[in-house]
Amino acid sequence: MKMLKKNALVLLAGLITLPAFAAVNINTATQSELEAVKGLGPAKAKAIIQYREAHGGFKSLDELDNVKGFGKASIEKLNGELSVASERAEN
Repeated sequence: MKMLKKNALVLLAGLITLPAFAAVNINTATQSELEAVKGLGPAKAKAIIQYREAHGGFKSLDELDNVKGFGKASIEKLNGELSVASERAEN
């Protein structure tokens, strides 16, 4: 019984220390951070960065519809994986 309690405590401690999932901010993420998102490869990651450099950042995820390679269906799939926040809010 003691061993069971100890194992339960170790498991609980491990769950508590797991890092919280955070959506990737498309206004500040690096190419490699974007590529780590399921559904984004090198071409889409690069397109996101080029768009934000040309337009001063995204105001909403729906704006991804203006980026080559993205449509409404792909944006819906990425909802929850990506976020939009101003750079000022991150600092």
